[in-house]
Amino acid sequence: MTTWCRRGLPAGGRVDQSSSVGIGASKTSTPHHALSGMEDKDKKEHGEYTGEIKGGLRPSMKLVVMGIINKKPKSMEVTLSSHPQEEEEEGDVGLQLKVSFMDKAVQRNARLAGKWGKAENTLSFFPFAAGESFKMEIVCEHQQFRILVDGQPLCGFTHRFSPLASLTALRVFGDLQLTKVA
Repeated sequence: MTTWCRRGLPAGGRVDQSSSVGIGASKTSTPHHALSGMEDKDKKEHGEYTGEIKGGLRPSMKLVVMGIINKKPKSMEVTLSSHPQEEEEEGDVGLQLKVSFMDKAVQRNARLAGKWGKAENTLSFFPFAAGESFKMEIVCEHQQFRILVDGQPLCGFTHRFSPLASLTALRVFGDLQLTKVA
């Protein structure tokens, strides 16, 4: 897998497509990585990333977002949507994770036909700390998304959007430096 620096380029400044992760076709219990690596068209600067999920999401796929939280963070957001889009557009969003550092909360929601549903924000712990690195895994299961941070289960979010294969875009932004998206 390629490791990405803050500016969206891999360490050394070149994109090595031979080290990209592909989507597996086998049906095993091990989650498959859904992104094929960050390509030139997917790059964003200053801790932002927008990329394509090749073939869309399906059960057993796993998305991995790794980064370092800024020293004085306010928020960060991870969005799975039907199109790479900006927040103000009215497209469908299968999962929106909004992390608020001031409230120590992770809000989950979905937008269908331009309308946001009821937000969920119950957590047993808040896993993020200013200046610290993290590894977030979003595992797509048959009934829900399961979110883990640093290997610990954080929360789940029941699917409100179907078909899952229509979710073809991942967007990450906020007060962080991305180190890897896969």
